[in-house]
Amino acid sequence: MLSDKNAPIGVFDSGVGGLTVAREIMRNLPNEKIVYFGDTARVPYGSKSRDTVVRYSRQIVRFLQTQEVKAIVIACNTASALALDTIEKEIDIPIIGVVKPGASMAIEATRNNRIGVIATQSTIKSNLYQTLIGQSNPEITVYGKACPLFVPLVEEGWTKDPVTVEVAKRYLKELMEKDIDTLIMGCTHYPLLRHLLQEVIGDHVTLVNPAYETAQALKRMLKEMDLETEEILSEGCPEHRFFASDGVDNFSAYANTILPCEVSSTGLVAIESY
Repeated sequence: MLSDKNAPIGVFDSGVGGLTVAREIMRNLPNEKIVYFGDTARVPYGSKSRDTVVRYSRQIVRFLQTQEVKAIVIACNTASALALDTIEKEIDIPIIGVVKPGASMAIEATRNNRIGVIATQSTIKSNLYQTLIGQSNPEITVYGKACPLFVPLVEEGWTKDPVTVEVAKRYLKELMEKDIDTLIMGCTHYPLLRHLLQEVIGDHVTLVNPAYETAQALKRMLKEMDLETEEILSEGCPEHRFFASDGVDNFSAYANTILPCEVSSTGLVAIESY
């Protein structure tokens, strides 16, 4: 295992959604460097099989290993749900996903033991949130709802559009009828819809952002493993690096609307060769 504390943290997602996780890492661990990979050529993962998502994740992890990362964050709920357990056994780099931190926070937040999860079809079908929460507290009921249209709407930049409001009302109606008091945004794109979702579902429902919870879990893990960087920045951003498998100019432009640090260029990676 790498012992270089000043090595970067690898972060990957099926596309641009994981930038919400990168944003939380930048805010909460401001001295840590990030190497981000977005699999923009093969997005979305949410409708793909477990075998395919595991294969894609393995390729990306191999690429990140060439970047000599000290830890990996799977900033994608689908890949966390379908591939994390497999990958964890295959590498000697510490790796975390976004599902467990989100599930833990939801358990803490609920008062009536009724939790909703909105996510991609694969994440909902995997039942991972239900399983993790049920293991912790069998008295909690978890209601899942696949919301496949949210990802393209976010990537189109329609985060405040009336069309998105209408779609959200339709998706959330079912969960509102279940009297949930906590809602997990179980896809990394969804925090970009946070205000809209809160308006639709009402202030009495606590929204859980797994991106923020994952940054906190990463912080604890680096501390426990004595992997926190020794490089302290007085100002500016560390040298983050960004890569994608397609559409690098669009990726950079989009990243610059979300991240606190500027993305001047994104490297193109032929990910199938890893």
